[in-house]
Amino acid sequence: MARAWQHPFLNVFRHFRVDEWKRSSKEGDVAVVTDKVLKSTVYRIRGSVSASNYIQLPRTSSQSLGLTGRYLYVLFRPLPTKHFVIHLDVSTEDGQVIRVSFSNLFKEFKSSATWLQFPFVFQARTSDRDMAGIAPPAARWTCLQLDLQDILLVYLSRRYGHLKSIRLCASLLVRNLYTSDLCFDPAITITEARRAKLPVTPVPREMAFPVPKGESWHDHYVHIRFPSDSLKTSGKVQKISPPPETVLLGSASQLLYPEAFSKLTQDSTSAVAQTCSPTAPCQPLSVPRLLPEVSLSNRHLEESSGGDLRTHGRDPSTWVQATDVRTVVCGGHVLAHKSAGVPVALHNAGSYKHFLPDPILRLKGVIGFGGHSTKWALWTKDGAAVVYPCHAVIVVLRVDTGEQRFFLGHTDKVSALALDRSNSLLASAQAQPPSMVRLWDFQTGGCLSLFRSPMHTVCSLSFSGSGTLLCGVGKDRHGRTVVVVWSTDQVDAGGEVGVVAKVHTDFDIQTFQIAYFDETRMASCGQGSVRLWRLRGRTLRSCPVDLGEHCVLELTDLAFAQNPESCPVPSSRTLYVCSRSGHILEIDHQRMAVRCTRRLLPSRTAGSPLPQKQTLVLGSGIAISSLSVSSTACAVGSEDGYLRIWPLDFSSVLLEAEHDGPVSTVCASPGGLRVLSTTSSGHLGFLDIPSREYTVLARSHMASVLAFSMERSRRQLATVSLDHTVRIWDLATLRQLYDFTSSEEAPCAVAFHPTWSTLFCGFSSGAVRSFSLENAGVLVEHTRHRGAITSLIVTPDGSFLFSSCSQGSLVQYDCAVPQCRVLRVAANVVCQDARPNPNTLAVSGDSRLLAFVGPSKGMVTVMESASLGELLRVDISTLDLAGSHLGSAVAICFDPAAPDHLLLSTSSNKIVVLDTTSGRTVRELSSVRPMACSSLALSESTRFLLAATGRAISVQGYRTPTDPGHQVYIGHSEPVQAVAFTPDQQQVLSVGDAIFLWDVVAAPESDRSKPRPPAACEAGLSVGHLEDTVASGLPRQQVPVPSQISPPPLDVRARPPKDSAGTFTSDEKGRCGESHGPKGFAQAPRPAVLVERELGGAGDGALGAAWGSRGPPVSPHHHGQPSAQNLRKGRAWHTVRPDSYKHFTARYKTSLPSKNVFFPPTGGEQLHLKAVVGYNGNGRANMVWRPDTGFFAYTCGRVVVVEDLHSGAQQHWLGHPEEISTLALSHGAQALASASCCGSGASRCQIRIWDIPRGLCQRCLSHHDSAVQALAFSPDDKFLVTLGDYSDRTLTLWSTDTYELLSSTRLPEPVHDVAFSPWDTGELTCVGAGAVTWLLHQHGADSSLQVHRHPVPEEVGVAELTSLCYGAAPLLYCGACSGQVCVWDTSTGRCFLAWEADDGEIGVLLCSGSRLVSGSNTRRLRLWAVGAVPGLRRQGSGARSSSVFMERELTLDGAVVSASFDSSMDIGVAGSTAGTLWYIGWAEGTSTRLVSGHRGKVNEVVFSPSESHCATCGEDGSVRVWSLASMELVIQFQVLNQSCLCLAWSPLSCRRPEQQKVVAGYSDGTLRVFSIPQTAMELKMHPHRAAMTAVAFSADGQTVLSGDKDGLVVVSRPCTGMSLRVLSDHQGSPISTIQSTSKEYGELGVEGTDLWLAASGDQRVSVWVSDWTRDHCELLDWLSFPAPAALEAPGTPPPSLAAFCPWDRALLICVGLGAHTEVLFYSLRQKQVVVKTPLPSFAMSLSLSAGSRLMAVGFAERTLRLLDCVSGTARDFAGHDDLVHLCRFTPSATLLFTAAHNEILVWEVTAREDCGPGAGLGSRPGRAQFE
Repeated sequence: MARAWQHPFLNVFRHFRVDEWKRSSKEGDVAVVTDKVLKSTVYRIRGSVSASNYIQLPRTSSQSLGLTGRYLYVLFRPLPTKHFVIHLDVSTEDGQVIRVSFSNLFKEFKSSATWLQFPFVFQARTSDRDMAGIAPPAARWTCLQLDLQDILLVYLSRRYGHLKSIRLCASLLVRNLYTSDLCFDPAITITEARRAKLPVTPVPREMAFPVPKGESWHDHYVHIRFPSDSLKTSGKVQKISPPPETVLLGSASQLLYPEAFSKLTQDSTSAVAQTCSPTAPCQPLSVPRLLPEVSLSNRHLEESSGGDLRTHGRDPSTWVQATDVRTVVCGGHVLAHKSAGVPVALHNAGSYKHFLPDPILRLKGVIGFGGHSTKWALWTKDGAAVVYPCHAVIVVLRVDTGEQRFFLGHTDKVSALALDRSNSLLASAQAQPPSMVRLWDFQTGGCLSLFRSPMHTVCSLSFSGSGTLLCGVGKDRHGRTVVVVWSTDQVDAGGEVGVVAKVHTDFDIQTFQIAYFDETRMASCGQGSVRLWRLRGRTLRSCPVDLGEHCVLELTDLAFAQNPESCPVPSSRTLYVCSRSGHILEIDHQRMAVRCTRRLLPSRTAGSPLPQKQTLVLGSGIAISSLSVSSTACAVGSEDGYLRIWPLDFSSVLLEAEHDGPVSTVCASPGGLRVLSTTSSGHLGFLDIPSREYTVLARSHMASVLAFSMERSRRQLATVSLDHTVRIWDLATLRQLYDFTSSEEAPCAVAFHPTWSTLFCGFSSGAVRSFSLENAGVLVEHTRHRGAITSLIVTPDGSFLFSSCSQGSLVQYDCAVPQCRVLRVAANVVCQDARPNPNTLAVSGDSRLLAFVGPSKGMVTVMESASLGELLRVDISTLDLAGSHLGSAVAICFDPAAPDHLLLSTSSNKIVVLDTTSGRTVRELSSVRPMACSSLALSESTRFLLAATGRAISVQGYRTPTDPGHQVYIGHSEPVQAVAFTPDQQQVLSVGDAIFLWDVVAAPESDRSKPRPPAACEAGLSVGHLEDTVASGLPRQQVPVPSQISPPPLDVRARPPKDSAGTFTSDEKGRCGESHGPKGFAQAPRPAVLVERELGGAGDGALGAAWGSRGPPVSPHHHGQPSAQNLRKGRAWHTVRPDSYKHFTARYKTSLPSKNVFFPPTGGEQLHLKAVVGYNGNGRANMVWRPDTGFFAYTCGRVVVVEDLHSGAQQHWLGHPEEISTLALSHGAQALASASCCGSGASRCQIRIWDIPRGLCQRCLSHHDSAVQALAFSPDDKFLVTLGDYSDRTLTLWSTDTYELLSSTRLPEPVHDVAFSPWDTGELTCVGAGAVTWLLHQHGADSSLQVHRHPVPEEVGVAELTSLCYGAAPLLYCGACSGQVCVWDTSTGRCFLAWEADDGEIGVLLCSGSRLVSGSNTRRLRLWAVGAVPGLRRQGSGARSSSVFMERELTLDGAVVSASFDSSMDIGVAGSTAGTLWYIGWAEGTSTRLVSGHRGKVNEVVFSPSESHCATCGEDGSVRVWSLASMELVIQFQVLNQSCLCLAWSPLSCRRPEQQKVVAGYSDGTLRVFSIPQTAMELKMHPHRAAMTAVAFSADGQTVLSGDKDGLVVVSRPCTGMSLRVLSDHQGSPISTIQSTSKEYGELGVEGTDLWLAASGDQRVSVWVSDWTRDHCELLDWLSFPAPAALEAPGTPPPSLAAFCPWDRALLICVGLGAHTEVLFYSLRQKQVVVKTPLPSFAMSLSLSAGSRLMAVGFAERTLRLLDCVSGTARDFAGHDDLVHLCRFTPSATLLFTAAHNEILVWEVTAREDCGPGAGLGSRPGRAQFE
């Protein structure tokens, strides 16, 4: 809303007094003249160069107009036969400045994150198209009405703030500018509006154009309103905006043919289209064309039977007449159009539809580094990421995960980078002159400012310490050095970047830096000079440093001395400068004098320092190219390829790393522990100083990539480049695997063999070599070609290899064996002047046809691939008869779905589809951009066509000829050489200057995309008839064009007749031949078994066609057939997991369950499961809560936990063999169904039915093969439906009376969720990939299923429906993976409403009354008010989502996987993937943690001496303190990006509560001490370079013993933070256990009070005695055991565990040591093993209790064994779903904690009973054997 002084409108010229030129400025030929038409003074701006002749408001760029009016009215007239430009700088609400430009200079619409360019192309009604760009002689005065709010919203999804500045450039006449919030009609005056009482806002008098009496306004003037109302359609505005990862160009195909643009009929309510009298005279009117990606209004359109959109009516009088003037907005241009008086049909109107999804591609990864220079690579302030350029893209790479994010917007190679110290601003400059500089918001990736530098090229950029100043160094167009200082302090607030100072110099500058401690001081170095700079006010001056005899040195780099973190005030005044001769100059920058000089020589790497003063000596020093200084060391990179770390006195080399090329730059991390290095050979990596390890981050080709090939099974990529290398990359990690270098010949083409580990490569010498990837050697070489190889291709079946060369020869090879041989050579058949191009050869998908360009570039030849017999030759040069030049073929490819169709791109910018059998043109597509496509690729589904055009790649729809739709992506700085889809069709590769990997964001297609039979045949065909129709070989139907009107409603009540298509009849008389239930169950009647079968000659197409009409093709099971075998065969179909988090995937486990474990009976066990800590966030819908009864249950692993929310008491229902995937509660709350996945030891999933009142398992069912996705009870609890996951795809119906299997349906596509209708027991609904399916069961004499499939509405697009819930009758709510919620009327089968409810996939939907809860993978839980939705049902497709609004929103700690609420939806419980259950209160907007656990593996459990608390640590980096009484989480300490691997609690000797501490060891080698009473970290130490694996307190609690994965044991003092001693006796093997206990001073014959041990993974145990108060430590004993010969089963190797016997400190108990599975009791007194107790397998964990003398041992078979060391009995217990890697007794031995991955089970240890070995039913007793 405008400010009061700007309302109702503002005269801009008058307010800013343009005539005085004080608040505005003019440049060039600007004059005040009198216009004869307007009869008033106007401003004339003319000149040959638009940029030099203009009017600008305000005067300077640092000022702002501050105009907030929504509309800007520009009253202007273009000068005849001239060009004009209008620039607007518009500020958004968040301060981003957007440049919006209109000009008839522009040829196409372009956009980025900070600018929009709209072409204003005039087109007169003549055939001369060359004059279309300039203004015609009859150009009229124009009222250009710009809706600034909608321009930003439509094209950038930004909110309009205010108008900042305006620049009107030559050549035009301008009368005035106005801003207002009102939409004026310029053709209506106030008088006319009042007299006719028109409902419009008339134009004010001072804005009105004079109109002669009796004439029409439209006869003299033009009104253009932009954007038009057609852009503001709901749901399409947001889709136009490109994401930050990609830059989309506008529709180029719409720029060439204005006849295809529609002429809308007059709408009296439209403010866009203006009409004049039919009898008024018509003058030739120029037509500016207009802007992209906008849907036309369908008010005046209808869909004809042929799919074309035409005007209503057939009466010619209804057509637009000659005097109608129209303004239409579409396609990226402004079109003011006047018809020519001829009937017009609306052709290609569908091209204005939005091409969903938008965007289709998203940049995922870039392989490459450098481009213009390899010297730019920077650390972020936390040292976690590296910033570097890759040609025109700036990459931010996380060094720990390898994840990349990108800054896109540069159109040429980046020449300089700078990042401020706070990581807020990133500055970059591109090389193309005049150099453009961009300022980015580093955190968000948005471009804050784009400005042109006064330099021709920018060579260096540097930020000040505060980031308010940016300094750039470069060259002007005359080659002089220029230094510029910009002010950036106003950029964050939307301000401009202003030049503070600019200096021209004649001396050389190689490096320029601003001092980090004083932003007014700078330093530079170059050839023979070091200069110190000072900025005072707006003046920049420099002073040279007297170098004396060193003035002849070539200085390359400089760095200021860094201060330690403890000294924030700069104490050092040293400036380090390096030279190419190896000299290091230390300069006092305040005294401007050389303090000392050192020369680094290759031979002096360790020795005495060089003299302080040294003359220039003969001999070669280290040619230093870069240096970086930390507070303790100096890193030096040199041209000999070495990175060297020196101390600051340069006495000796501390560390060095050799590279494969000259080092370009080095950069020390902020902490100084890592040094980044780059090389001129495209190598990027860093040296970790503490670990002395070098990590390669990126490798790169050093020249353009010519071609590539992908290997399907290993996901490897091979590329060839002009840098004479062949490189193999891993597509998963983007890391280089191999490289082959040929210095004498350049590789030109490459191809993988589809089955062998073989790579074929063609070279410029004409040689074709076969490389083995297994031994990296050449298998065979062929030299049949005389010219350079231009293309290589292998047939998909791997039988033949074809190669072509520049001399026109074609060679065929037999490559069925690794040693391929030449079969045929054909000369002069391929185009001889062809450049290397992977698309000059093509092979059909069935390996039958070979196509190539030749024998001339205007011909395409098709041959049989086996015999090379010519089948077809097509002359391409005659395809474009209207062109002035003969056409030629550029690239070719076959259609994967139609092998007889060949796609080829021509030099006339067309893509032609040829029929290879007849040679006829099937289709013709125009190129997206006005240039030829150098490479083509078609997806296997033929959904998308990929093309490389210049530096861009384009994606367009291929199936629909009349509505292809397209998107263009930029990012390459050089022409793209080749593009292709990856074998899995999920990604796209493009190569040129670098290798770009794009994700295909479009959802994978389901069977709905496959051809369907005609609608007229759907209702009447039976299954058999339908199969015959599909399999008869008839041509497939035309793919339907999406309609602009709503789809016809589908009537659910219209059921197909019995035994017709879609009806599944089951045989109730047969009996199942195989039972999967428990013994004692009654044999159920044979269910309806649905087996998919392949139809003869149809394949998947038949399946898709049948499913598309009514349901999946079925084969009724007849009595006597082997149903189980057919059923298993039908389910053997492998399915790829859908891209949906809704599907359950069991956590990967290497352990196998034990087959001989039985649960002890109640009361007879010695361990009783007391509590379960954690919730399985990996499950789906695995939590239920009934508020009225208080029943609350959830799953953890394979345990169902029933918990009382008031008391916290738990019941545990055991019995599932594997991880539980989902739960379902009956409506009467009497039964609970739980389903577990299918493990490696079971053939079927297990479904258990629990009797809730008794807490017992009532039934055990099994039917599904892999996992159960969802369970649901019918409203009357008579039926249970179970849904298999994406691999099983079976929908099964059970009777809850007898739990007999009533029906089983095999679905052809994955289904995500299922639910019963609450008001119709006989109806249930499934949602899945692209459809909603109603399945109705009817019980009685016959059981049948009827399938009714309804397509997803167009509002949802191609998204999959992932969740559903029923609302008020008859409403059904469905959530989609795109974040939309659509509402269906189940009585009519029609979707009438959809709205965008979230940004991600919606996995949870719940509805009750007028409220709806949605949960998604974006961690959001939202409450919606949907009370108005039932009323919207009557509006049909015209319903709007504005009546649905969001009441509340909560963000949880993970994706929402389960939820349950009360009937009022006020309170509820929700579960997340983080393993947390939250109590939700919508009234207060609060979320309270109910149940929580570790996200990752639990590594340790320790206890306080008083046993009031326990602490756990895990891979998620957290240390959690729990109350032992309630097992409630009390404290949590979190360390990000690290894993906590070990933990220890201070012992009882620290008796004071305020001294209770926990010490934790982390994966980065740090040790942190946490105070429990203060809930804070007291100390952080870094005693280890490797990950810590074990930690323990000494007996007195004053010393900490820690071990790491390298085998080092460090003794530290937490009170001082110092390390006392490092023991390397176990070096080379990780420390697995450290334990310390107290002893008497002279016990065991040695002095000392502490007895401690360390065990390592190499089967060794050391026992030590120490007295830390006297710094005494002595080795008492050393045990070495033989390693196990081999493990019984693959998986995690057993650890080496040892512990002191708690009842006898002289006994050492060991497991995992030795060649046998046993427990060893070793006596420290006798120095030998005294007792051996056999174990069933190797132990994974061990714990002992003192009082009860019990031993707990965990095994990889997921069992826990409790051994009584007194009686020798042993009992096994099960409850975990993975190997038990941790077990710990509490000090009093009353509780036992066991852990498997992130599950923690708390067992209560009961008192020992005097029972024999056989006591206890179900236990497995055994007596220990003593030897």
